[in-house]
Amino acid sequence: MVELLGNLATLLLLAGAGLIIAEAFAPGAHFIVLGIALLGAGLVGLALPGSLGLLATTVVLAATVMIIGGAALYGYREFDIYGGKGTAQTSDSESLRGQTGRVTERVTATGGEIKLDKGGFNPYYQARALDDEIDEGTEVIVVDPGGGNVLTVENFEDIEEDEIDRELARGREREDREREQNVDTA
Repeated sequence: MVELLGNLATLLLLAGAGLIIAEAFAPGAHFIVLGIALLGAGLVGLALPGSLGLLATTVVLAATVMIIGGAALYGYREFDIYGGKGTAQTSDSESLRGQTGRVTERVTATGGEIKLDKGGFNPYYQARALDDEIDEGTEVIVVDPGGGNVLTVENFEDIEEDEIDRELARGREREDREREQNVDTA
């Protein structure tokens, strides 16, 4: 009985260590949480006295896997070790469309540079102006990401209003007129 429990604890310990090593070869949090849980359960199993029964030991080891696994998962998500939230990089050039930033070097039809607000690891991009030249410090929006390294941008203030903007403006005008009428009648 003691030998079976020792073998089970050793098996859990080795499986956990193997998964943690596998994580080193294939990073991305595929194996780390389960590896930590199994390694911890194996260590607890080796520390358990041999006088516990098979059922009690199995329950303790299963509970240990759940508790340590939950703690490892919480820690992984809380500390974002691998940058899983995606804020550190863009996924493709198309995801740059609509991003905003500031001109760091005057943007013309043939050259210039911008710094995107959420541009990833290196937020600086070569840029080309859609229409008119854009001065340094001006806020811009990406209208065509191209291949990802050279972006076509437009001055944020030059963007034409769309239907939503026009409706919001009409609503503000209506509210202003109503407010003026209420002041006049009071």
